[in-house]
Amino acid sequence: MSGKRANGEGSIFPYRNGFAAYVWVTKPDGKRDRKYVYGKTRDEVHDKWVKLHQQAKAGPVATNVPTVASYMTYWLAEVVEPNLAPLTYATYETLSRLYIVPGIGTKRLDGRLSVRDVQTWLNKVAKTCQCCAQGKDDRRPPKSRKCCAVGRCCQDLPAARTVKGIRAVLRSALSQAEVEELVAKNVAALVKLPPIRSRKGKSWSSEEARAFLEASRDDDDYLYAAYVLVLVLGLRKGEVLGLTWEHINWDGWQKPCITHGETFCEHCRDNHDISLVIDKQLQRVRGQLLHRATKTEESDAPLPLPAICVAALRHRHQQQQVAREKAGDAWHDTGMIFTTRYGLPVEPRNFNRSYDSRIARAGIRKITVHDARRTCGSLLVDLDVHPRVAMAILRHADFSITMEIYSQVSSKTTREALRRLGESLDQ
Repeated sequence: MSGKRANGEGSIFPYRNGFAAYVWVTKPDGKRDRKYVYGKTRDEVHDKWVKLHQQAKAGPVATNVPTVASYMTYWLAEVVEPNLAPLTYATYETLSRLYIVPGIGTKRLDGRLSVRDVQTWLNKVAKTCQCCAQGKDDRRPPKSRKCCAVGRCCQDLPAARTVKGIRAVLRSALSQAEVEELVAKNVAALVKLPPIRSRKGKSWSSEEARAFLEASRDDDDYLYAAYVLVLVLGLRKGEVLGLTWEHINWDGWQKPCITHGETFCEHCRDNHDISLVIDKQLQRVRGQLLHRATKTEESDAPLPLPAICVAALRHRHQQQQVAREKAGDAWHDTGMIFTTRYGLPVEPRNFNRSYDSRIARAGIRKITVHDARRTCGSLLVDLDVHPRVAMAILRHADFSITMEIYSQVSSKTTREALRRLGESLDQ
């Protein structure tokens, strides 16, 4: 640069070991104030000064920009916790506390936090043993220490999905900062991460599902109806455990059958309009068992109940009545379908343990509860549920997708065995 200053450059001046400059800007609250930029050389400050002028012309500019740590605290408390699900808040808070704040918490949100900063930080997180970084081994009793605290790094690297989740939380926070006009762009959205291979879902064949349900029914398992709802309706674990008896519409079952003129007709149950409304779920979040609304409104649609589900739920009602009588005054009337022997809600972890134990006894392939939902479509085919009813249960938007599933037919023996399975509880 020449020794002569350009018009307006009088606001650039020596400051400490470098230079500083300021521009008069309009803040988000409408007031005018000075905003300063700093650098080691005059040229560096001049470039920042020009950019700041451009930002001031484009719109409001925040003068007091918080650090990443202080903004994350505000965002979690005022934006996430009041508006999102408790489990979402718990996940976001954990990722922020363990990774974001220790890594880049001291950075200011404006020009001090760049794409390069976030990119190099996330790359470092992916290669850092979190047992060392978070001091996990140091917090263990001296006799239980086995890795970082005794000089043997266990290489507890975060999974690729964890790193992706960290970036997603920071990106969401910076999106809110953009709305509040604290930053000009979302630097986290520009960061590159390696692609993650999606895990191929597993499912049981109709024969395996039948063996699983038969083993549960034969032992009079109190969770038999829950397994039926997971496999036949494709319900999630939390949705099943959150069901109450009020969620079932029995009106259609109590009306006289059109064909036979009977109430509670055993000959043609599928003709009765019995449905199940899914609008609650049970979750354990940070020590609290929450009975709360489902995640999306799409989950709240009433589902028609095939005969096997109706039979299983009626049997479950009988089981609960027996348990209530045995418990006496110790019974807790929660109104829930799946309860312990004293009427309390079933813990999600205990459900997993019972599910895994039942698989072992049935002698079939082990798959997760979530994967068991994938078996739903093939079971509906084998139970001769009408395609239109199956479409409602599977929540397909296109009928052709449902018909693709219905083109896969199991053996006649399996189909007949599944129908008998649903009927056996009423005999």
